[in-house]
Amino acid sequence: MFLDHPSITATNAQTEADRLERLQRVYGYAMALADSAGNPGFVDKLTQLHDHKGTLIVFWHAEPTLEERDYFSRAWASRVGDGTTLVEHEF
Repeated sequence: MFLDHPSITATNAQTEADRLERLQRVYGYAMALADSAGNPGFVDKLTQLHDHKGTLIVFWHAEPTLEERDYFSRAWASRVGDGTTLVEHEF
């Protein structure tokens, strides 16, 4: 059974569509890390990913583990992300 993906939004998405594409890549990267770690429940905790002027904000409906937070830190710092460590978590 496949569940809904988290909503993906970005500040200025209307004028900077590449921000949404970048978030899709970051989501895929984080999902790949979760899959390789044997963490199938990871996606069920997510509600939204938002790019606010270069800061990734990850919204959760259940508190993430440190490892789960790290998936997004690694993805955002990578070449598919923003290349920074500006990641915040909200739940």
